[in-house]
Amino acid sequence: MIIGITGGTGSGKTTLLKVIGEAGGVVLDCDAIYHQLLLTNEALLQAIEDRFPGTVKDGILDKKALGNRVFADEKELQELNRITHGAVTKEVMERLKEKPSLAAIDAIGLFESGIAKLCDTTVAVTAPLDDRVQRLMARDNITEDQATLRINAQKPESWFREMCDHTLENDSTASN
Repeated sequence: MIIGITGGTGSGKTTLLKVIGEAGGVVLDCDAIYHQLLLTNEALLQAIEDRFPGTVKDGILDKKALGNRVFADEKELQELNRITHGAVTKEVMERLKEKPSLAAIDAIGLFESGIAKLCDTTVAVTAPLDDRVQRLMARDNITEDQATLRINAQKPESWFREMCDHTLENDSTASN
């Protein structure tokens, strides 16, 4: 069984992925795959630099500079996603070649990237807005305004609920 996990940033998708991994499932975090590809896939970096000049310096992506551009403009974010989704999807498919009995794919762009088609079921992870903002600030060392900008650049919680087969309400902390 392949479970697709999605939801807004800071909702707790990674925590659910960890639980599935602890149960013996293969876990694929598309955000982590993307960051790994940024270190190993020169063509991806070049495509980002070509579209967003000045965001790649000496072969390294300036994530804050790119984030400031794409999270403030929906069209720019869509353009970045167009560039990155193909590379990430290709890597996910490669990792699923072994056909594990249980796998979970964490992808904020689960449906937009086409990865949902690989899944037997999908789960939306949701969380209160204040919790998400606080998690993002702590995780990414960003300001409240930057966290809110990132959240507002994404689809609303209702969209994830409507698209997925199931919804997991994450209204607690990992220690609860």
